[in-house]
Amino acid sequence: MVKPSELERDKFYKRAKERGYRSRSAFKLLAMQKRFKLIQRGDVVVDLGAAPGGWSQVASRIVGNEGIVVSVDLQHISPRGISSTAKVRFVRSDIRDVASTVSAIREQLERFEGGKRLADVVLSDASPNLSGNKSYDHYLSFLLSVSALKIAVELLREGGNFVAKIFQGEDFQHFYKMVKQHFAFAKPFTPEATRKHSSEVYVVGKHFKGRREETFAVNEEK
Repeated sequence: MVKPSELERDKFYKRAKERGYRSRSAFKLLAMQKRFKLIQRGDVVVDLGAAPGGWSQVASRIVGNEGIVVSVDLQHISPRGISSTAKVRFVRSDIRDVASTVSAIREQLERFEGGKRLADVVLSDASPNLSGNKSYDHYLSFLLSVSALKIAVELLREGGNFVAKIFQGEDFQHFYKMVKQHFAFAKPFTPEATRKHSSEVYVVGKHFKGRREETFAVNEEK
């Protein structure tokens, strides 16, 4: 948990309040957008682990009134202030239940253009409930990231883009290799807004290769 005294010195927290962003994490997505050009005007964007809505807010401003943002989280996300133009829809779902989450997102997309569009971008800033055990928390983060990748593989159009947060640890390279299997370009990236003591890193995947038959081999017995 971040201490109030740390927030007072946090320039990104201050900027978020000044610019009306829901969270300082908005600047992480903005940095990746500037570096990698992930989202275009008119895109369909799926935001996984979206609460409190900071990334959905940024995405909705980029895609504009021609675009769609589907914001997914177990928690309720208030729509107020996220966008005045883009079509933003909210899904209550646990992304670890990949099949149910994919079904719920598709149900929302079916309301637009006859359900013919796939996602252009899938984002995940999801974090596990921290236990305080660094190794175990990394593993939980790894499982969330794998779930996000599975959802992206189901929903992305060929050529689409992907971002997922993962904590650094022994399973990081495994996840990075998974992303490289499915995307022509893959790169780890740590935005400036990431706190110094944080072990989080983002894996960016661009130019989705399309559905493949590879299995997601994950040891879930840790």
